[in-house]
Amino acid sequence: MRITDVKFRHLQDDSKLKALVSVTFDDVFAVHDIKVIEGHDRLFLAMPSRRMPDGKYRDIVHPIGSELRDALETRVITEYLNATTPQ
Repeated sequence: MRITDVKFRHLQDDSKLKALVSVTFDDVFAVHDIKVIEGHDRLFLAMPSRRMPDGKYRDIVHPIGSELRDALETRVITEYLNATTPQ
């Protein structure tokens, strides 16, 4: 599965939520509202989630294996840093 497009919405610099991202796979499947979050020591991705009746959040879409998760995180964070770093 190839990541064919990454689009950023709501780029922010004043909170832990740095951006909302839409990612397209193989030009045929899009996932919206992936979050770029500033953690204690690095940026990471949070998948789209829904609040359950018990108050907990559950991902509604996510990579099954670590290979796709790592590729997705690397690509999105690299593009985020390129978009937000002054040149």
